[in-house]
Amino acid sequence: MPNHLYTPFKLKGLELKNRIVMPPMCQYSVEAKDGTPTDWHFVHYTSRAIGGTGLIIIEMTDVEPDGRISDYDLGLWSDEQIPAFKRIISEAHKYGSKVGIQIAHAGRKAEDAPVPVGPSDIPVTPSSKKPRALTTEEVKAMVGKFQEGARRAVEAGVDTLEIHGAHGYLIHQFHSPAINNREDEYGKDLAKFGVEVIQAIKAVMPEDMPLIMRISAIEYMDGGYDLEHSIEIGRKYKEAGVDMFHISSGGEGPAGARKPGNYPGYQVPMARAFKQALHVPVIAVGNLDDPKLAESIIANEDADLTGVARGMLRDPYWALHAIAEVNGKEAIPPKQYERAY
Repeated sequence: MPNHLYTPFKLKGLELKNRIVMPPMCQYSVEAKDGTPTDWHFVHYTSRAIGGTGLIIIEMTDVEPDGRISDYDLGLWSDEQIPAFKRIISEAHKYGSKVGIQIAHAGRKAEDAPVPVGPSDIPVTPSSKKPRALTTEEVKAMVGKFQEGARRAVEAGVDTLEIHGAHGYLIHQFHSPAINNREDEYGKDLAKFGVEVIQAIKAVMPEDMPLIMRISAIEYMDGGYDLEHSIEIGRKYKEAGVDMFHISSGGEGPAGARKPGNYPGYQVPMARAFKQALHVPVIAVGNLDDPKLAESIIANEDADLTGVARGMLRDPYWALHAIAEVNGKEAIPPKQYERAY
């Protein structure tokens, strides 16, 4: 019986040994508030590589200090931060995992910034800090900050890069009609900021390195956008250079009449819709911790890769254990652990 989760995957120069992805999950564990990974991050990510994960995407890593959700988040705004990332990536490579970094800016959701910034001055909730709308010149400068963050990630040795355009963070804020009320060029074309970030990042990436973009397929706040809008935005992002989409939903603010699902696979139809409409590979995510469900998503061609988030927080060796549950075969552990199998 074939095990679709354990088939290789290739996209441009990225070759994965299986279809299992560890999605970005903030650890809020930076000790000096300087954005640099610590030993916690080293052990956290290396453990999942030892555990057999095909692709590890390092958590939301921000392009400036005030672009972080909290002061305890990772950043790549300085060359001094590169060696700590390089150490993690190099060690993960020893166990056959490929590694990406999610490049981001929290925008109006930067909780510890004295004054958050965004496309407009609309706060997340009435009790949230009121953001300051970026000037047109500052938006253009922000594109450069994303590019520099990507350059540093490439220097650290990543196999791929992911741009965070989901969950209500800065790029999402720009392409959301309910959040972006600008009257300049970045308001008239809601995809313009994201497109410019994509183009700037592609310019500092190796030609054969694929670019992933995470996007919220729908918004849950009242008046939020639907799948038709996100696919049209995604079409522009694809034309600008995105090679794969990582499909999630929501995160822009408190849910209104429409609520996010709380059942396994609730976002998979959204991933399938992107795959079919844009003819690009996609990563599905959202309560996919059951190995048989993850297997079925790949077997049914709903998505090309499956993201296992909370399941991998609970079990660093989720990928090794999944193969046995799907079809009864023993996993192939690191040689140091073989005697246990």
